[in-house]
Amino acid sequence: MSKTTVQIDGYHLSLDDVQSVAAGDVAIVELAADSAAQLQKTRDYIEANWLVDNAPLIYSVNTGVGNLKSTRIPASGIGRFQKNIVRAHAAGCGEPFSREVVRAMMLLRANAFASDYSGPRVEVVKRLLDMLNLGIHPLVYSKGSVGASGDLAPLAYMSAALMGDSHTQVEYKGQQMTAPDAWKAAGRQPEFPFEAKDAVALLNGSTASLAVLCVALFAAKRLLAYADLSAALSIEAIRGELDAFDERIHLARPHPGQIKSASALRRYLDGTQRCTEKSRCIIMSGPDAGKSATLPPRIQDVYSYRCTPQVHGPVHDALNYVEQILLIEMNSATDNPLIFRDGDGYVALSGGNFHGQYLAQAADILAIAITDLGSISERRLARLIDPNMSLGMPANLVAVDPGINTGYSVVTCSMAALVMENRTLSMPASVDSVPAKGNAEDHVSNSTWACRKALQIVENTKQIVGVELLIANQAIGLTQAVLQTPKLGAGTQIAFDWIQKRLPTSFGDDRYMHEDIAESFQWLESDELLQAVSKAGIAHT
Repeated sequence: MSKTTVQIDGYHLSLDDVQSVAAGDVAIVELAADSAAQLQKTRDYIEANWLVDNAPLIYSVNTGVGNLKSTRIPASGIGRFQKNIVRAHAAGCGEPFSREVVRAMMLLRANAFASDYSGPRVEVVKRLLDMLNLGIHPLVYSKGSVGASGDLAPLAYMSAALMGDSHTQVEYKGQQMTAPDAWKAAGRQPEFPFEAKDAVALLNGSTASLAVLCVALFAAKRLLAYADLSAALSIEAIRGELDAFDERIHLARPHPGQIKSASALRRYLDGTQRCTEKSRCIIMSGPDAGKSATLPPRIQDVYSYRCTPQVHGPVHDALNYVEQILLIEMNSATDNPLIFRDGDGYVALSGGNFHGQYLAQAADILAIAITDLGSISERRLARLIDPNMSLGMPANLVAVDPGINTGYSVVTCSMAALVMENRTLSMPASVDSVPAKGNAEDHVSNSTWACRKALQIVENTKQIVGVELLIANQAIGLTQAVLQTPKLGAGTQIAFDWIQKRLPTSFGDDRYMHEDIAESFQWLESDELLQAVSKAGIAHT
């Protein structure tokens, strides 16, 4: 059951919290009272000691930024500087991020402040949470960040919406409007002036990258569970050998992910009557379809089937690594300078926690792992339409009148196109660095692009795995009667029945394939199929 309230303190935010808030399943996000009190104490010190003209130079508090870091800003000009820096940084382009990413970004930025290392006013954090809780979603343009000194351009759009800048567009209650109009419609003051450190704290940190990678991880974990299930259905379709999934084999090479994937396949295929020598000896198509033949034992299947645990396993382990990076990042302070208690007072220290290299490398690992997941899925589904590789199933899985009907050949061609797209997108972004801001940022992480393309790879691979379910469904349904309707495994039978209710096997003329492909993608957008299998006591991984 979804939480109605999430409380943030900068240290204990969970991935489940982020997922629920991003999806809009949480009613209220609130700042912990202890955190608010400590933020106020720090802020009182800043205002009493650092916002005077004889204070020592403190980067971005009373100085400019980047190459203007040594330029003192008088106390009287600090408010103007904070407003101007937001406008100067709203320099992105491209398509806006999804609402899910924007909601995650707002939550993660607020949580970074709650640990009390950043120094904004408490009112800034509360205004940010108001924007989230009221459903005022800034249009945050996705291109333009290099992932160092933070995701400056994306966070500037969020910051401009927060201060009620009239140039900023937001989505509110299904309509696009200016930020001031949205705040008015929500019954709040439209303008919110920034004071010292407020805007700079909001702009710093690779929080857009973090939000995108969180969303990518959520989707990748569900995708991987579906990939284990789609592989099991493909194995049923070819009446595969099951020895390859024997627990003893995987304990002999005890990678946790490999063991997990093999265990899932065993549970899904438990009790199958298709994956038996009896079924393998039945001719599946042609004039002798349904007759038994004396065939040599198959012994073992090709790699795309037999090595499924050895390929899916590294994906499990890669996602676990990415998750550990995210758990640290989402409860970290990532702006600059950071403010620390020092005896009876405070000290501001300039550093580089905003640099997104951890996120960039984690995103590249996720991208590479999911690309290969899509690659092996495409190889399994492609074999099912080729009678030379599918062990006798009808060519292109055509049910009637081959030639007049084409079947699923171009469906598999489209998936090959997505595999090639993924391979290009999976080239590492984290090794690329172009100096920016007049060489003030001479090494950057490229984390935003790394995370954006990782998410795109996940979306592409959802479609590939969805089509594997689609093709396996057609293959199994088309051959069940010929094989004398053998029972499928404990999990695969439930999955097959679930899919058949939504997309029955085609026994007639070609269907409009686009609709079937779109339907298969929707299966992977929810947990419904996984939950149907789990309800029978067969937990997915």
